[in-house]
Amino acid sequence: MQINDTHTHAFRFSQADVEAFARVTGDNNPLHLDADFAAQTPFKRPIMHGMLGASIFTKVLGTEFPGYGSVYLGQTLEFLRPMFVDTDYEVTFTVQQVDPQKHIAHIFGEIRDMHTQKVTTKGVATLMHKEKI
Repeated sequence: MQINDTHTHAFRFSQADVEAFARVTGDNNPLHLDADFAAQTPFKRPIMHGMLGASIFTKVLGTEFPGYGSVYLGQTLEFLRPMFVDTDYEVTFTVQQVDPQKHIAHIFGEIRDMHTQKVTTKGVATLMHKEKI
């Protein structure tokens, strides 16, 4: 793993995913679950939990890039725009910094709505991987 290495991953979440996330976390905010409630908000429809959208970071970093064996040490996040169910998104990861002696990398991630091309979420993950960093 070297500076400027990149990896992309396309994904989408369903309303069933949102409901499962709400059950697991206990976050049953009607903004995520109730279309009538959400219609009264600036979003006009239910939005996904920000942390559900951001969970793609741990999925990809833990299984694809750098992959199995990754240890998450930290994560910053900025939620720039709402994310919606049944919408195509792509996350792009770029290695920003590598410390090969400690096997640690700082990897910038950015989620983009594939239709609008607008960034919804971004942040930097700090990972350790004994074999790949």
